[in-house]
Amino acid sequence: MTIETRAERPTERPPALDAQTACEAFQITVQKMGEAPALRTKGGETVYTWSEYARRVREVAAGLAGLGLERGRTIALMLSNRPEFHIVDAAAMHLGATPHSIYNTSSPDQIAYQVADAESPVIVCERAFLDRIRAAVRELPTVEHIVVVDDPAAEGCLSLDDVVERAPAGFDFDATWRSVRPDDVLTLIYTSGTTGPPKGVELTHANLCAGARAYDEVLRFPLGGRVVSYLPMAHIAERAVSHYLPMLCGFSATSCPDPREVISYLPEVRPSWFFAPPRVWEKLRAGLEAMVANLPDERRRPLERALQVGLERTRAEQAAFRGEGPGPDDRLLAEWREVDAEILSGARAMLGMNELVMCNVGAAPCPPEVIEFFHALGIPLAELWGMSETAGAGTCNPPERIKIGTVGPPLPGAEIELDSDGEILIRAPFVMRGYRNKPDRTREAFTDDGFLRTGDVGEFDDDGYLRIVDRKKELIINAAGKNMSPANIEARLKTAGPLIGQAAVIGDRRPYNVALLTLDPDGLQVFVQQHGLDAEEPSALAKHPLVLEQVRREVALANGKLARVEQIKRFALLTEPWEPGGDELTPTMKLKRKPINEKYAAVIEELYAGGGEEPLAE
Repeated sequence: MTIETRAERPTERPPALDAQTACEAFQITVQKMGEAPALRTKGGETVYTWSEYARRVREVAAGLAGLGLERGRTIALMLSNRPEFHIVDAAAMHLGATPHSIYNTSSPDQIAYQVADAESPVIVCERAFLDRIRAAVRELPTVEHIVVVDDPAAEGCLSLDDVVERAPAGFDFDATWRSVRPDDVLTLIYTSGTTGPPKGVELTHANLCAGARAYDEVLRFPLGGRVVSYLPMAHIAERAVSHYLPMLCGFSATSCPDPREVISYLPEVRPSWFFAPPRVWEKLRAGLEAMVANLPDERRRPLERALQVGLERTRAEQAAFRGEGPGPDDRLLAEWREVDAEILSGARAMLGMNELVMCNVGAAPCPPEVIEFFHALGIPLAELWGMSETAGAGTCNPPERIKIGTVGPPLPGAEIELDSDGEILIRAPFVMRGYRNKPDRTREAFTDDGFLRTGDVGEFDDDGYLRIVDRKKELIINAAGKNMSPANIEARLKTAGPLIGQAAVIGDRRPYNVALLTLDPDGLQVFVQQHGLDAEEPSALAKHPLVLEQVRREVALANGKLARVEQIKRFALLTEPWEPGGDELTPTMKLKRKPINEKYAAVIEELYAGGGEEPLAE
C-alpha cells in the first residue's frame, strides 16, 4: 500500500516533541533551529528567523505583563493570518495566560459574547476589525486595552511598540515561562455554535503536547518542514497545524491572509504538510479537470491516460486492502511508474505538492472519488478525524496504509468506543479539560468513566478503521423510518459538477428528500465564460435556463451515486450565496440547519407542494 511518490519519511525526530508545555517546546525549537525561517509572508517580504521570533516574543510578553496580563488571565485576538498573530499568541502563552481567537467574520454581538465569556481584559486586532470591536466593548467594562497591530495612530488604542514600552523593570521572562505547568490552560477554542451558543473549549499544554506526540507516531513530522497558514486562527485545525506544531517541530509557516488564494501559495512554499477541508480539495480537483479539458489534444490525451492509470492503480490497491482483489499487477505498476516519471511528477511539481510528507482532509465528509483523484495524481490524500474538544486529534489514516472512505484507526493513546446508538466516545490524554464557565455542559459531555461524547456517529470495519456516518443530531429519519446522513448526500451534490456551491438537504420526517442549493462563484465564472453568457449578477444567473439545466444535470449525477431513498426529488436554486458567519453557515462553513429550516420554511414547503426544480431524467 505504500505510495511511491510520497516524500521520504523523516529520520530525525524533533526533540521538542518530548516537551511538557508549549513554552518549553518553543524554547527547545528556538535553540535547535536558530537562524532558520519561522514566520514569513509570500515572496519573503517579511521573514522572522526562529531567533528573531523568540526575541520579539520576549519583548511583547514583557509588555503584556506591563498591561497586567498574567498566568490564568485571558487575551482575545482578532487577526487575519499574519506573523503578528503568532508573536502575540506565543507571548501570552509564555506568561501562562490563555489566548483565544475570534473569527474575523464575527458580528459585534458575537465578539461581545466571546470576550465576556472569556473575561479578557486585552483585545489585539488589526484596523479592519476595529470598528466592530469598539461596538462590541461599549458594554464590557472588563476590557482595559485594545491593541492594533497595523495602525499606530488608531485613536484610544495601543500599538505593539506601545505595548513593548510598557514592560516593567526587572521582568523575568525565563522564570515566568518556566513556571507554566502542563495542566495550565493553553488556549480557548470556541465552538462554531451549530447547536447553541458557542462554548469555550479549554485545552491545556498537556493536551496539545499529547496530541502532537500521538500524531507524530503515525505521520512522523519532519524537523523544519513547511506549512501554509490560511484557515481561520480560531479553528483548532489551523491553530494546531500552523501555530503549535511549528513550535514542536520547527516548521516554517507562511501566512496567507486570504484563504481563497491558498492554491497560489503552494508552488512557492512547497509544503511538507497540507491540511484542507473538503471544499478546498473539491475546488482544486474541479480546477485541474477544467484545465486538462482545455489543453490541446496532444497534451490532454497523455495526461488523461496518466490519470486513468493512476486511478486503476489506486482502485486495485484499495480493493486488495479491503480483501476484494489481488492488488495491481506488474504490468499496471510498470505503466504507473512510467507515467508518473514522465507526466504526473511534473503535474505535482507545478501544483507545489511534490514535497509533501503528508496531506490530509477533515472537518467534514469528503467524497471518496475526490480522494481517489488525488491518489491517481500521486498525492497521498488521507482523511483524519478530530474536533476542538480533542485538540484536533482522534484518528488518522497512516500514510503508507490509507483506506479511502475511512478516517483511519484511533491514534496511539486514544480509546474509542461506540455507544449503543453508534455515537463515538473517546478517552485520551489530548481530550479537553472542559468547557469554560459551563460545569453542567462539561459534566454532560463525559460519561461516568471519562469518555467524551463526541456527537458524531461512526462504525468500525474489520481492520479497526473508523468511518464517520454523521452528526448524531443531524441524521435524517424519513417518514418511513429510514436513517440517512444529510452530510454525505450534500457532499455528493457539491462534487457532482462545477456549479453547485453549498447544499442543504431536508427530509426529516418527510416522504422524500429535497435540497436548497447555491451557486459556486468560481464555477459560475468559468461557466459564464465557456457559454458566452452576459456577466450578470449571480442572482440573475441563477435563473438563466442554461445554468438551471446544468444544475439539474449535476443533481441527477449526484442522485446516480446515491441510494434511491437518499436521492433528491426536487430542489431550489437560491439566488444569493451563503457566506461564512452568515445566517446559513458558521465561520467554519458548517451548515446552521435549524436557522436554515426557519429562514427558508416557505421555500421548503413549496418544494414539497411540487414547486422548485427536478433533476434531469436518467
